[in-house]
Amino acid sequence: MRNQVFTHNENSARIEAALYSAGRPLTVDELVKASGTNSRDNTLKIISDLMEKTRTVFKALEIAHLEDGTFVFQLKSQYTPIIRKFANQPMVSGGALKTLSYVTYEQPVLSRRLVQIRGSQVYSHLKELERVGFIQYEKVGRLKIFKTSKKFQDYFGIQDVNALKGNLLSTKS
Repeated sequence: MRNQVFTHNENSARIEAALYSAGRPLTVDELVKASGTNSRDNTLKIISDLMEKTRTVFKALEIAHLEDGTFVFQLKSQYTPIIRKFANQPMVSGGALKTLSYVTYEQPVLSRRLVQIRGSQVYSHLKELERVGFIQYEKVGRLKIFKTSKKFQDYFGIQDVNALKGNLLSTKS
């Protein structure tokens, strides 16, 4: 596939689309890839222009430059209390999130082990997590071995699950 050259408007639209759809902060490198500019300086200029345009056009939304250097398209904090009553229900229940944390930490993990840790309600949690695509399993005989999915990693911005597990272990000491 050959490199495409996009217009400034197309580069800007591609960054807008990435920020809007990501649902998480994006690094400059991710935005360079999304923009198609192959230039960090051009991408930063486009982001700056988009931030200014967002400030003048939108009243409740913003593109924020976070302390870690990432950028995110988000609701301004002063509107959070107002919007809570209109916001959708969470993607997964609190119990399913706890089960997901055990799957993440212990993966690959047998369903039998999850039942020992979380109790029999774990079966409904696993169905819920499968439905949203955060976990996957492999059948070995009558047992299922669970692990997190690529969608889970993308959704939560996790590059390396093993590094995450290592960080969790080091914080326990």
